[in-house]
Amino acid sequence: MEKSINTIRFLGLDMINKANSGHPGIVLGAAGTVYELFTKHLNANPEQPLWFNRDRFFLAAGHGSALLYATLHLSGYNLSIEELKDFRQLGSKTPGHPEYGHTPGVDSTTGPLGQGMAMAIGNALAESYLSATFNKAGLNVVDHYTYALCGDGDLQEGITMEAMALAGRYNLNKLIVLFDSNDIQLDGPVHLATNENIKQKVESMNWNYLLIGEPNDLSGLNEAIKRAKRSDKPTFIEVKSIIGFGSKNQGTSKTHGAPIGKEETDLMRKKLNHHYQEFEIPEGVYEDFKNTFVKRGKDLYHTWEETLKAYKKHYPENYQELMSIINNEINIDFETVIPQEEKVNEATRVTIGKLISTLSPYSKAMIGGSADLTSSTKVKGINGDFDVNNRTGRNINFGVREHAMAGIINGMILHNLKAFSGGFFIFSDYMKPAIRIASLMNIPSTFIFTHDSVAVGEDGPTHEPIEQLTMFRAMPNINVFRPANANEVKHAFRFALEAKQTPNIIVLTRQNINVNYQISYKDFLKGAYSIYEEENFESTFLATGSEVELAYNAAIELKEKHGIIVRVVSMPSRELFLKQPQKYQQQILPKAKPVIAVEMGSTMGWYQFASTVYGIDDFGRSGKGEEVQEYFGFSKEKLVSFYLENKDNL
Repeated sequence: MEKSINTIRFLGLDMINKANSGHPGIVLGAAGTVYELFTKHLNANPEQPLWFNRDRFFLAAGHGSALLYATLHLSGYNLSIEELKDFRQLGSKTPGHPEYGHTPGVDSTTGPLGQGMAMAIGNALAESYLSATFNKAGLNVVDHYTYALCGDGDLQEGITMEAMALAGRYNLNKLIVLFDSNDIQLDGPVHLATNENIKQKVESMNWNYLLIGEPNDLSGLNEAIKRAKRSDKPTFIEVKSIIGFGSKNQGTSKTHGAPIGKEETDLMRKKLNHHYQEFEIPEGVYEDFKNTFVKRGKDLYHTWEETLKAYKKHYPENYQELMSIINNEINIDFETVIPQEEKVNEATRVTIGKLISTLSPYSKAMIGGSADLTSSTKVKGINGDFDVNNRTGRNINFGVREHAMAGIINGMILHNLKAFSGGFFIFSDYMKPAIRIASLMNIPSTFIFTHDSVAVGEDGPTHEPIEQLTMFRAMPNINVFRPANANEVKHAFRFALEAKQTPNIIVLTRQNINVNYQISYKDFLKGAYSIYEEENFESTFLATGSEVELAYNAAIELKEKHGIIVRVVSMPSRELFLKQPQKYQQQILPKAKPVIAVEMGSTMGWYQFASTVYGIDDFGRSGKGEEVQEYFGFSKEKLVSFYLENKDNL
């Protein structure tokens, strides 16, 4: 055992020393904790790293990546010694912080503190929902634990406290958090930043609290995890450790984020009786992991396969539904279930509410909710509220916890659910770090936002988004949809549900919008298309969302009253449009004719497509929605006047 733990420690140190970069403190201090978890408790199969019913391990303290990579290598994952030697090097499988989908055995991207904790809680919530939905007597096809390893930094992030409060509220008892409690953070002792009683804090949130008071007390940790598994609450195990254990600067922040160096590492090898060369694996260590973690995982995997066969035989319909989730498929005939509208006048937030209610019965993967705004966003899951006594409820009451909501959604998506969140677009500011993580992980999280412009009205500038569209459009690997009417909302939501990669943001209105055109899903996927044009048009209004109707009405008036032909293009998704062939892009936005972008938000970014931008580069105002729009020039009359006054200079 001690030989294996020291092998983890020194593999980690060797990786960090070779890279001359990394975080040795947690590697040395938490190696025993991770060893005990993997060899005694964690159920996973390195030959099937994406096994649906595996235990998940979230390294919330993502700076400890060397600790994780060393353990994964010894545990039999497809991560070679050569990859360990390339730690933090360009193109390696061992990047500076763990990256989901990049390294076998890594269950989530972590590094920005707090994100891993929220995702772990989302994963545990997903397990709770799925097990209640699919398990039958004697046939538990979804039955696993979620573990997280966190540090003081995670616990000081607001997202962690938000998410932990929700986990306690829902009694997510198959969630076990290991707190690497070493009383040190980067700037010095933890007491410089906080003096809270963590036991009282977590217990007040309805968590089970256990303490391992002595560093490296592995038998105590083993018993604590066993107790945690018997609890009816989520469990928080505080494991007292020594940062940089065994080094000359142990117990100080000097070991947190700087390599210890080869000379000091060699002295430590002697001190800890680890007489092996760099990257050398002592005899018996691979066998230790093979006879514990690997054997247990393979046996449980094969048992699960047999359980799944029996489940298929006795519950064929449930089996098919479960397999669609496992395979990340959505089997809905969208054209039949949600046909396009010919004439409707409603806010696009109302449309999304109808869509969720209509489509959810067709897929048990659909689950979500809003951040205490359901009556306004209309984003609400079906089958009642998810709760202690209703684990199959598909509406999650996130409370006013936008950041945790986004992280929890990511954790549920990592468990193959089609999870969605709802909130006011202005509060996407609180969610941006988690949305960025979704983009980094390349997972199809769905973030629905309403109240998308200054048309919010009376709530004023604090609630009126201006720069948020630009912010998310600047983010790599994400699709931002701003649909113009009910038909485009249907297509955008369909796209999000069918997505297997890439997160999607759908931005919706508070105010009503008329449907004045239909568009096929095939054409919608082009990202932009003409919705009104005649021969010999002299320019193009390029618009999104509610401004498409505004541009359409202005174009009609320009023609009828002034004999001017202006084409109107709706662009629900820049990202999809930019993936089209250049020929199509030129056809929709010909360079030979002026393009006027019309959107109630920041003008930044629109000059990529337009010669002139009719937008808002100021904060909003408080007043009736129509009056605020008029104030900023977003009325048919003002847009027409702007065009007539500037037509010769467009």
